[in-house]
Amino acid sequence: MPSEILLKIFSYLDAVNLLCIGCVNRRFYHLASDNFIWVRIYSTAFSPKRSNWKVNSVEKTAVSVNLLSLEDKEAGYWKKEYIAKQIASVKATVAQLLQPVNPYTGLPDKIKEALRVSGLGWVIILRDKSGKEYLTERVHLSVNDTSVSVVWYGKNWPCLATLSTLDLCGVTPVFMDRYKSPTKNGDVRRPRWRSLIAKYSLSDLSESTLMGCDGLIRVFGLSPGLLVGLWKREEELAFVMANLHLHQLMERSILGSATIPYDLPPHSPFLDDAPEYGLHGYQLHVDLHSGGISYLCGTFRNLFSKKGYIENGYMKLVVINFNNNTQHVPLIGKVGLSWRTNVFEGRIESCSIMDVTLLDDSGKPFWCFSSPVCMRLSTSPCDTCDFLGQRYCIDYVDSEGRVHVDLVWIEETEEYFVVNLALYLSVVKINHWFGTEY
Repeated sequence: MPSEILLKIFSYLDAVNLLCIGCVNRRFYHLASDNFIWVRIYSTAFSPKRSNWKVNSVEKTAVSVNLLSLEDKEAGYWKKEYIAKQIASVKATVAQLLQPVNPYTGLPDKIKEALRVSGLGWVIILRDKSGKEYLTERVHLSVNDTSVSVVWYGKNWPCLATLSTLDLCGVTPVFMDRYKSPTKNGDVRRPRWRSLIAKYSLSDLSESTLMGCDGLIRVFGLSPGLLVGLWKREEELAFVMANLHLHQLMERSILGSATIPYDLPPHSPFLDDAPEYGLHGYQLHVDLHSGGISYLCGTFRNLFSKKGYIENGYMKLVVINFNNNTQHVPLIGKVGLSWRTNVFEGRIESCSIMDVTLLDDSGKPFWCFSSPVCMRLSTSPCDTCDFLGQRYCIDYVDSEGRVHVDLVWIEETEEYFVVNLALYLSVVKINHWFGTEY
């Protein structure tokens, strides 16, 4: 078909369909980048609106083309300009939505609206040993107090034995103003940017990463924040759950590339006016949850740690003290990790998701994470403990610190009580944050 006729046909398409048809072949790509087509799309979207007089479509196009001067522009110029301006417009809107901060969490207060405006979503890419990729759209999404939980499941998972890695990526539509709420299986046809958040090795699904099991599945935890469920009988994928803390989630999900995660800007140390006194005025928000149910959700203020509390490269922050009964708090409800697939659903006892948001004395997020955790029988002796019940513990560790929780099961009331909660902050992290030399 002659190029003139194709250009006439393409002139009736919108920006999204022009991008899609440009992927057919090299000829269509060049034709779909025609400046005369894109300048009309650009002028319609961004030219000043006039309400006191009207012109017909031919006159409007002529005025726009004349004003925007096509002769000296290279092929595809107005296509690039349109895309760049669309992205800048939505980024500015999202940045404005992220400015109001919740005083309890130190995180953006309008994160749900920012997610809706940006059209942000998440996918996983399974890669087999030959390099073939399998992209899977998310099935379920829930926004928690300080995190987002994203779940994938289905019938047509590739064979686990052939897989090597799993990539977690944020995806945003190229033209965010055209964003529509995705269908259950996702709208994979619209052009999207991809931003790598984390890469996981599936060879790490071993006994050392096993979190728990029930009659049907076994679940494994991979850092950061990933939960992988395998069918017991076939040892094949049942579901994947990603737990993403809201701190800098938009940046990590949008500003990276398809192969390289977003690199956080270099940190400028906050000067500590009294380093000899250690840490003071810290605030912790913790949420222990699963399936939309919070077992423990609270904020603890005025936390401090003296310089002498440093041991084995960590500085200890005591949140709930063993010896102070007034600080002990119960877990609400029956603790367990809820899971579901397109066929079955279940619950794994003693597992849950832990969200931690620690703010420094200026209210800035110091340490944030969202991760699956497991409650286990405590084997450590405790000379100062005098509790009538079985002791359990929850432990979490990463490069920035450790969390240790001690619980007691009260048989009479059939509930867990948190009798000890302590954070162990990496001295390396503290020195990097404040420019100190502990």
